Amino acid sequence: MQLEHKIVYLLLGSNLGDRQAKLEQATESVTAKVGPVIARSAWYETAAWGLQEQPDFLNRAIAVKTSLTAHEVLDTVLGIEEDLGRVRKEKWGARVIDIDIILYANDIISDGARLQVPHPLMLERKFVMEPLAEIAGDLVHPVVGKDILTLLSLLQDNSDVSKII
Repeated sequence: MQLEHKIVYLLLGSNLGDRQAKLEQATESVTAKVGPVIARSAWYETAAWGLQEQPDFLNRAIAVKTSLTAHEVLDTVLGIEEDLGRVRKEKWGARVIDIDIILYANDIISDGARLQVPHPLMLERKFVMEPLAEIAGDLVHPVVGKDILTLLSLLQDNSDVSKII
């Protein structure tokens, strides 16, 4: 039995090497392995969050139509990160590519430390909420019951997030 198609929202980020090229490669791999990208935000230049003594990130949110389960999406994007040269050294450290699952349809998933959807820190991060609001502003957060644009307006994070193209 095949899973019905769902929309998964991913945040792509890079702060090492040719950031835009890595994000384009990641988007191509997501299209090939997860499903077609049906929406993509502009590029956002963002200050590092967590460990701040590192280069700025280039971020983009994408919406993907998929027949994969959330766990299959997670395994797939972790494989894409590895294929593109991601090496995990330190939490929130510099990285050539990062792909986070932000939302998976309206599902709420709590699988310990392995998978938490909606992303547990999304409501604290301007670099997630701004590009997400661009492509899914009317989408209602399944836990808090407010749309993404409203949640962005309530955000306390005043990090530097600049739309560049």
